[in-house]
Amino acid sequence: MNNLLFAGTDTGDLGKKIAEFYGKSLGSIKLQKFSDGEMAPYYTESVRGANVFLIQSTLPPADNLMELCLMIDAAKRASAYKAIAVIPYFGYARQDRKDKPRIAIGAKLIANILTAAGADRVMTCDLHAGQIQGFFDIPVDHLDGSTIFVPYLRRLNLENLLFASPDVGGVKRTRTFAQHFNAEMVVIDKHRTKANEVAEMRIIGNVKGKHVVLVDDLIDTGGTICKAAGIIMEQGALSVRAFCTHPVLSGKAYDNINNSQLEELVVTDTIPLKQASDKIRVLTVAELFAKAISSVTTDASISKLFI
Repeated sequence: MNNLLFAGTDTGDLGKKIAEFYGKSLGSIKLQKFSDGEMAPYYTESVRGANVFLIQSTLPPADNLMELCLMIDAAKRASAYKAIAVIPYFGYARQDRKDKPRIAIGAKLIANILTAAGADRVMTCDLHAGQIQGFFDIPVDHLDGSTIFVPYLRRLNLENLLFASPDVGGVKRTRTFAQHFNAEMVVIDKHRTKANEVAEMRIIGNVKGKHVVLVDDLIDTGGTICKAAGIIMEQGALSVRAFCTHPVLSGKAYDNINNSQLEELVVTDTIPLKQASDKIRVLTVAELFAKAISSVTTDASISKLFI
């Protein structure tokens, strides 16, 4: 069966890298835009009977999600055998539960929208909460960013490693990292008064004399990570660096990072950086997704991709 790869507008560079690792060129798709911004993507080659992999992170603005849904719909209406949504960064994943009255569960809504658009399968990486996979009634391949980060961290040859979770919700993710190095971990307890603003923070554990690694799924304004880095250094750590899969980096994020105690911030290219920074190192997820796509097309297990 023919397997075709296409990329959305804002994920074009990553899409090209994935296609290169997979061993074929990206398919041709055009995006028509009306003067009011309305989009109408269309394929300039046949997709009939093919497995169509549509690579698009659903980062802000919401146009990226809409473009992906239109790409899925266009593929199904053009008689594609299956439309697989490859979403390196799954937006709205932070809205995974009702944490206050009268609020939407955005992650579930996005799952419903993608399914209604006609997606037969979803492939993504480091969801904010693993249980979001259960919001779908179609197969979800949830790839793990530690596959990329752990080898990089090993090459640094740091002794006295200690891993830190920036909040209670990230303990499981951080413990997975720590187990690869037989290292201990600490937890940062924080209290928010509102979104993107931390009112109070304290470390549960001892960081003195350690090279500390903060682990998170995404970094937005950088407020939490940078404040945590400062507190960690104040309490006697030798160094502190952060590993965050998705570089959302909004607001004053770049200033926060550049002026922080972080030795470096290591991210992936699930979201393209808006500007360069000497403190930010980008690793690519292209090979990981290419291998996952290859496994899906050959009905092979993707468990071999996890370290």
